[in-house]
Amino acid sequence: MTAGLRAWQAWHMSETAPARTWLTIPDVSERLSSTPGRVRKLIEEHHLLAVRRDKALVIPDVFIQNGEPMPELRGTLLVLQDMRFSPEESMQWLLEVDDSLGVAPIDALLAGRKAEVRRVAQALG
Repeated sequence: MTAGLRAWQAWHMSETAPARTWLTIPDVSERLSSTPGRVRKLIEEHHLLAVRRDKALVIPDVFIQNGEPMPELRGTLLVLQDMRFSPEESMQWLLEVDDSLGVAPIDALLAGRKAEVRRVAQALG
């Protein structure tokens, strides 16, 4: 087991972690009026991020806005990938409150603070 996965599991079970609704691939395909194959393609192309939870791939529902993957998410995921974050580490960073942002990065993205979120992500490396 990698250190990142252990950190994700520890964080995932933390009582201080923000409450999120998790969707399976079939749930996401229904929300996007798409197929599970298309959802997997969106994950591969970094339009969505999924992690394993109880042996199933899951995606936080907040990543889907107005029936589409959140547009600001892809560029942020690419920055995190460039910083060599694993999917689990990226998920943790996106959903956990970041001191420099004052909120979870995903919430800052929802508030229109895309450039600030990406600057903070770039500074992580």
